[in-house]
Amino acid sequence: MAIKKQKNKRPALLSHTRPPTVRKSHAALSAKATRSLIRSHHTLLKQRAQALKMGDTASVARIEAEIDARGGLESYQIASKLGQSIDRGGDSSKVLIDWINPALRETTYKLRVLEVGALSTKNACSRHEHLDVTGIDLNSQEPGILKQDFMERPLPHDDSDRFHIISLSLVLNYVPDPVSRGEMLKRCVPFLTKSPPTGSSVSIVPSLFLVLPAPCLVNSRYLTQRRLGDILTSIGFTLSRSKQTSKLIYQLWKYTGKCEYKQFKKEELNPGSTRNNFAIVVKGGAR
Repeated sequence: MAIKKQKNKRPALLSHTRPPTVRKSHAALSAKATRSLIRSHHTLLKQRAQALKMGDTASVARIEAEIDARGGLESYQIASKLGQSIDRGGDSSKVLIDWINPALRETTYKLRVLEVGALSTKNACSRHEHLDVTGIDLNSQEPGILKQDFMERPLPHDDSDRFHIISLSLVLNYVPDPVSRGEMLKRCVPFLTKSPPTGSSVSIVPSLFLVLPAPCLVNSRYLTQRRLGDILTSIGFTLSRSKQTSKLIYQLWKYTGKCEYKQFKKEELNPGSTRNNFAIVVKGGAR
């Protein structure tokens, strides 16, 4: 089947970037096997996206055959879901709750949270009495999580449609290309309220909760903590909390409204033959 090049290519959607509900028959996958499966499929999916962009039908067919040979997209999605499951310590929202809980105790209002790539309605955020969580996921099969692509979600009409906190936990790293990652970060802005709930003095909102695999920042040729900070500052955020483990980097970015929307190209910042190619590209101007 021939592949047509698009003249005005839109930023990639989140299709095939988040996992569906894990089937019980796959629950026995070891942590090591899960990580290996995720890495291999993630690499193949990025290679497929690049081949599609170039219109290289032969490479697309070869990569798709290899994906099928490794169990197909379904096995990748199942491994992703399992790797982030609560029983393996994968509930990153626990960190967010630890950070914002002192402020939440001081309010009687519920803060609205948009959880992009939601995996469960039983995580720490969803169970908190002062949070009203809207979970969305492209491949959701769990009741209570809306099946929706964030990049296609209708823009808010007024402040009642906006959120006090947006969670992008292990979402940005699944977006297949650098430009689309930049567009996703920019798209968060119109979905955030510009103030806390009426009558409340909660100072933690509006905010963006961002979680990335540690190698995306500490071992990338094209992205460092400083560059990520420059990008998010340009979009209107300032870093308020940060935590790093051997595997993950957790960050809470407060929205200030001071947007410059500078352009950030893909350029080598951290040379080295063993580094990865994770990057975020931002085109100038508001989305």
